[in-house]
Order: sequence, then C-alpha cells, then structure tokens
Amino acid sequence: MPILDIIKHPDSRLESECETITEFTEDLHLLLDNLFETMIHSDGVGIAAPQVGICKKAAIVDLDDDNGTLEMINPTITHTNGRDLDIEGCLSFPGLYGEVERAEKISLKAQDRKGQWYELEAEGYMARAIQHEVDHLYGVLFTSKVSRYISEEEIEGWDEE
Repeated sequence: MPILDIIKHPDSRLESECETITEFTEDLHLLLDNLFETMIHSDGVGIAAPQVGICKKAAIVDLDDDNGTLEMINPTITHTNGRDLDIEGCLSFPGLYGEVERAEKISLKAQDRKGQWYELEAEGYMARAIQHEVDHLYGVLFTSKVSRYISEEEIEGWDEE
C-alpha cells in the first residue's frame, strides 16, 4: 500500500466540507487501506480523507488498543455528553499543539466500507479522536477550537503531572 502525502495547512481543501460517499467500491476500500498505512507511517491515531487531498467523507481512528481500527464513512455525531479539555495535535499541522475542549462521551452513526450503517458510543480519548476526524470532514480544523497553544516542551512534561 502506498503512503499518501499529507497536505498541510493552509491548503484550502482542509477547510472544505467533503462529499458524501455513495459508492462502496474497491476504490473506497483501497482509500481506507492507504489512509491506514499513511496514518501509521506518520505516527497518528486518526486521519481523514481531506488530509490526503480527497474531499470525501471517510476517516479512520486507531488508538493501537484492543478496539482495532474504526473506519467511518459518512459519519455523524448524534449525541454528546460532558466536557473534556486535553491536548491535541494534527498531522496537517506538524509540531503544533493546543488545548481543545470536546465532549467526553459521544454517540456516532456511520457506515462501514461495505455501506452498512452502524452506531457506537465512545468516551475519553476515543471520543476525542473521533470528534477530531469527523470535524475534518466538515472543514473544521482543531485550531479553530484551541483555547491555548502548548509548546512541545510543555507536552513532554504533561504526563508527569
């Protein structure tokens, strides 16, 4: 699988709402596989199609835990609950980090690579990662939600607190 080029801000494709996917073909499967390989190669936990220049509503999240890879086609967050403030970064903004408030718990409705609808509930870091990737599909960047930017030095000490 090829590693795709990640587009960086200020590319206008990052701030455009993506197209709904209506055909669940081998091309979509290849896109999802390539997104996964690109995300792993880039040491990310999620990636959305617009980050590789494809304006389609497709994204993946993989926290490298027991939950495996979550593929989201045409996702919608249907319910949120609670608030959580934590640090985020983005593959399209290398070296930039900030505190972002997001919902602590979410409900998601999306399609899988075969077009089958599913629903799931997520909380904590998984909910945060899903919200970040779904935002990408609507042209919303994490920088529009940052309450405070964080230096890399601060991040290194973050886990020690």
